[in-house]
Amino acid sequence: MKRIIYVVILLSVLIGAGVLWIRIRGVDAKPGEEKPAAEESRIKHDEKGRVVISMDDETQGNIGLLVAKPAAVQLNPELKSYGRVLDPAPLAVLMTELASAQAAYFVSSNELARLKSLAGQGNASERALQTTQAAALRDQLAIRSATDRLALSWGKGVAEQNDLPGFIQTLTTQNAVLVRIDLPAGETLPALPTDARISTLSGNSVEAQFLGAASNVDPQTLGRGFIFIIRPNASGLLPGEAITGYIRVSGEPLVGVIIPSQAVIRTEGAGWVYLMNSGSDAFTRTAVALDHPADGGWLVTKDVTTNDYVVVTGAQTLLSEELKASLKPD
Repeated sequence: MKRIIYVVILLSVLIGAGVLWIRIRGVDAKPGEEKPAAEESRIKHDEKGRVVISMDDETQGNIGLLVAKPAAVQLNPELKSYGRVLDPAPLAVLMTELASAQAAYFVSSNELARLKSLAGQGNASERALQTTQAAALRDQLAIRSATDRLALSWGKGVAEQNDLPGFIQTLTTQNAVLVRIDLPAGETLPALPTDARISTLSGNSVEAQFLGAASNVDPQTLGRGFIFIIRPNASGLLPGEAITGYIRVSGEPLVGVIIPSQAVIRTEGAGWVYLMNSGSDAFTRTAVALDHPADGGWLVTKDVTTNDYVVVTGAQTLLSEELKASLKPD
């Protein structure tokens, strides 16, 4: 009896294993029907190692891709450097000292002239005259000290402004700002610049007028500096704000194309654009150097030409599709 029970149990186990094996092998499928092959990956790489993403016209339309040929442009050569917005508070303090010294000298010099006139008439003592002379000389030296410190701290371009009080007022009210741009250590310019383009961390670009060379070397960068003024301060720059300066220098103009800002994506620590291939069904992610900001975009001097079609709307969506496809298992 026990033997019969063991046989029944063994048959049950074998039957259950057979059913499981059949399900795993796909016996439930219809006879002659094959499983669909895995969809070929839409992400490939060209001979240069660049990512190429394939996409049909319908999908392009669904995600709203737009392409355009970039415009040709040429700009004066520029030297890229870094700097900051200067705090006008120390300048205002020096201006107050200078104004106080000038006011004191105005009083002491007038008193000296009066005593000299009285002394000539015998109505002033020699001691009073000498005391007044010393006071006038002291006030005159105070003016010279404040003027020298102004020039040594801020350079002649600032110190020699025609209306220095009015000039400083525009800075303290932030209607205008001073920026200092420092060259790399050991680098010099063949001639003084005339102006520069200032790019902020937010990507805004404004024009700056050259005021003069800085009177000292920056202790951090160890490079020579140049002072520029941005007037009016339409971008709302604040003291201490970091900026990138593009100092215009003499030389051959830069020739390239303008890439709109919305066409540029940032990933892998670099800037990229998507270029549409000749068949209009694939896009190649191409690296671009973001060294020359321009109005509304970037000046690119290589790897993109006026004959290329650049994705100007939907570049970020393409990057997302690329990343999603790369995460799918084989």
